[in-house]
Formats: sequence, structure tokens, C-alpha cells
Amino acid sequence: MIEIIKAIIYGIIQGISEFLPISSTAHLILLNHFLPLNIYKNPIENNEFINAFIVIIQLGSILSVICLYFKDLFPFKNTKQETLQSFKLWFLIFIASIPVGIIGILFDDYIDSKLYNLPTIITTLIVYGLIFIFIEKNQKKPTKISEKDIKIIDSFKIGLFQMLALIPGTSRSGATIIGAKTIGLSKEMAAKFSFFLAIPAMFVATLLKIIKIKVAFNLFSISILLIATITSFIISLIVIKTLMDYLKKKSFSLFGYYRIALGIILIIYYFGALK
Repeated sequence: MIEIIKAIIYGIIQGISEFLPISSTAHLILLNHFLPLNIYKNPIENNEFINAFIVIIQLGSILSVICLYFKDLFPFKNTKQETLQSFKLWFLIFIASIPVGIIGILFDDYIDSKLYNLPTIITTLIVYGLIFIFIEKNQKKPTKISEKDIKIIDSFKIGLFQMLALIPGTSRSGATIIGAKTIGLSKEMAAKFSFFLAIPAMFVATLLKIIKIKVAFNLFSISILLIATITSFIISLIVIKTLMDYLKKKSFSLFGYYRIALGIILIIYYFGALK
């Protein structure tokens, strides 16, 4: 029962942090540090499961995007023009996904072994928090307010920024939103396009983890995965709607300050733990 409650908490944190530019991976890694899951008796198997679990439960967040934006994402529309526009959107998503797909596949093992640590998370939280604040204070009037305004080269540039999110603590949504805003997208469009890019990025990441996992799933571990994934789906639905309403009146600066504050708290904890 305790592990089931933990799974629900993980799902809630995943759902809240996935689409906010605060890094879901960082929050899940930190949560595992302070509230670890104990699914397997063997510590090595348990750690292997947790590494996969943190990625796989993102599927719930993907499904929330598909559910909320099904009309935008469904490629076959009532008119030929709308259908062509929908296929163009998917092509833009594909182009933006190429950089992270290539680098993610090539360096997945290195990233898992070398970068999933507290110093990396602290650094990326603070650095990108400062970048968010800087961009918001120096933001020019957006020149692109819909998918129709995004060109192929724009999509590829955003994809290069998404590649940065392979470093834990960066935030996939945060990196893509920064990239989208630097090429002139409005806040709302930057966030929306970031949601769309999550679909292939998370599917590929999840598939990689399932293929490479070295522990056998059992009924209990599958149940834990399902509970966390369903929870993240429900919470993600709420968060996406809330974020889009928030962006109509507010800026991303608040998330920048949050990242910096969390980074400072972790610095204090980290150096205290070293004593």
C-alpha cells in the first residue's frame, strides 16, 4: 500500500512538472532521493526499474496532449487545405525531433551514467532559470502566433534547443519554449508547440528504456507503472489547461525564479550532506 501511495505521488509530480518549464526529470530524481520506491528486493534491480519508471510514466502526459489537442493533431480534416496544414504540422514536429532523436540514441547510456546527479541538476536549474528571466525581460513582440507561421528552419532550430533537454534538470518544455520564443513565437504558441514535440520525444525515450531495461517486470511493478501513468495523465490534463490560461496574462519569469530558488535550496542540502 505504501508503494502504491508513492506511485500516486510520483504521478502527481510528473503531471505537474512535465509541461511547466521546471524539469519533470529533475523533480522525479529528487523525489526518488527523498521518497524512494522499493519495488524489488535486489537494490540493482530496483534502481534499474526506477530509472525506467521515471521515463515510462511520461506516457500519461503524452496521452493528455493527444487528448486535449486531438483536433489539431488528427491529420485528416474536413477540407483539403486543413488536411495539408495538419500534415505540415506533423512534418514540423518530425523535423524538430531529429536532433534529440539522434543525440538521445547515441548518448543515452552516457547521459544515464554521468549526468543523472545532483550537481548537474542544480546547475541546469539555476542556469536555465536565469535564461528564462532574461528572455522574458528582453522579449520582443512575437512575430509568429500560429502553426501556420512556423517555417521548417524554425522547427529545426527549436529541435536544437530540445536537444539540450537531454541534460537532466534542463526541462524539455523549458528548452523548447526558450527556442520557440527566440525565433519569435508567442508565449501561447511556444508552449503549445512544445506540447506537440513531447509526443515523439517521450515515445522514443520510453521505447528506449523498455528495450534496454535489464529487469523483468512482474505484476506488482506493472501495477505501480500503471497507477503512476494514469495519475500523471489526469494531472497533466489539468496543468496544460491551467498553464495556457496563465500565459494569457502572465509571463514565464515566475518559473525562472522557482528554478533558481530550488537550485539554491539543493546547494544548501548538497553541501550539508557532504559534511
